[in-house]
Amino acid sequence: MSLRIAFDCDGVIADLDSALAEITTRLFGEVPQEQAGLPSTSVRPGKPSATAEDDGPTAEEVQVEPARFRALTKRQQGDLWDAVRNTENFWESLNETEPGIVARLAQIAKERGWEVIFITQRPPTAGEVTQVQTQRWLIAHGYDLPSVYVIKGSRGRVADALSLDIVVDDRPENCLDVKLESHARAILIWTGDPASLPPNARNLGIEPVAGIGACLDLLAPDPAARPGLLDRIKQRLGA
Repeated sequence: MSLRIAFDCDGVIADLDSALAEITTRLFGEVPQEQAGLPSTSVRPGKPSATAEDDGPTAEEVQVEPARFRALTKRQQGDLWDAVRNTENFWESLNETEPGIVARLAQIAKERGWEVIFITQRPPTAGEVTQVQTQRWLIAHGYDLPSVYVIKGSRGRVADALSLDIVVDDRPENCLDVKLESHARAILIWTGDPASLPPNARNLGIEPVAGIGACLDLLAPDPAARPGLLDRIKQRLGA
């Protein structure tokens, strides 16, 4: 039976962090470093003028914002996302998190007969709608005819509604939703210090991996790398 797998975009296959870092450096001269205990972020439901004192990111923007950028002030985050929002087809400009990873995913999906969808909560920007930008980005990087869903709300409900087998995401809270609200396997892309993983992640059945390449190695191991029967016997005997 074919696996139905959903891959999140930003932080999994698309490098949003570097793009935001470049904008932040241009606007403010420096980029916040990774740190524990980041402050909570206030959000605004609409898009008031960037000159407003309390102007910060929208809820959609916070959903995709890498954690370290939450160390910026509300005003700085608002300016950052104003720059993103005003960049035509911004979502098409991102690099891959690992060079060639989209084409590798496409090849494995074809070989294994996976049914793949790409899910994201990307906010709109100037240019094409978010879904079209994301589809064109995937095609440009080697994935033909991608299925893209721009969603709102819980990843778990999406996984349940679409009867997904696996969801790959880079946020522990999204993986937790998947485990609590569906029967899907949750794989967490975690590029930081393993010691900083949420303490209950593994206890809840969330599977952390060091990157999307490692994730694909886990889901589709190379048969040539598997030890044969004789090799396994030798390993057990310590030979």
